[in-house]
Amino acid sequence: MIQIEKLTKRFASHVAVDGVSLSIGPGETLVLLGTSGCGKTTTLKMINRLIEPTSGSISVAGIDVQQQIGSELRRQIGYVIQDGGLFPHYTVAEAIATVPKLLNWEPTAIQQRTHELIEKLQLPKSTLTRYPSELSGGQRQRVGLARALAAKPPVVLMDEPFGALDPFTRKHVRRELFGLNELKETTVVLVTHDVNEALELADRIALMDKGRIVQIGSPDELLKRPVNDFVRDFLDDKPHRLHD
Repeated sequence: MIQIEKLTKRFASHVAVDGVSLSIGPGETLVLLGTSGCGKTTTLKMINRLIEPTSGSISVAGIDVQQQIGSELRRQIGYVIQDGGLFPHYTVAEAIATVPKLLNWEPTAIQQRTHELIEKLQLPKSTLTRYPSELSGGQRQRVGLARALAAKPPVVLMDEPFGALDPFTRKHVRRELFGLNELKETTVVLVTHDVNEALELADRIALMDKGRIVQIGSPDELLKRPVNDFVRDFLDDKPHRLHD
């Protein structure tokens, strides 16, 4: 679904991403894990062209993203950020309808899809007329995911989506959302620095340091066969939480 080849991004003299290559399969959840400043968010944002690469290539569903208009590309890729990233002046219904409207969906189809997502995410119908300021953190994150999934994109990008939630809510919301069949059928790229989150949600983890992928593999592979001390230390003392 996503093919990244020798991806590099320089900001002046700083190399934020340094020759990253990886393939992400249809329906796979790949977690970009690492410390702050390791290049994981920059890598994520180059997939939907919020950041343009210095060199290298990215294709989504076999099409080079550079051959597409950035705004049109982003309508085809769901994007979820911390605290939902909702416009304060949009009701929940308006927020979920944003991309389908841009894609010229019929109003009845938009309404049907909106109600379908609200039900799947276990939000009351009364939520549809409310504004972000009237929602809890967990509700805002659910609405942010509903907006990202509204047009049924094949790919969803998530940048620290649960970072604004308290630990208790964070744990329960992420399990609830990643339990959705719809999300299981979608290719997800998730950025986090939370080791437990990566171990719980990922099909594969790409652990990054200083702009490069140090090791990529299943959570079990990284835990049992770390390639060096950095990987071992980063995942230290976490195995018992893998199946919490």
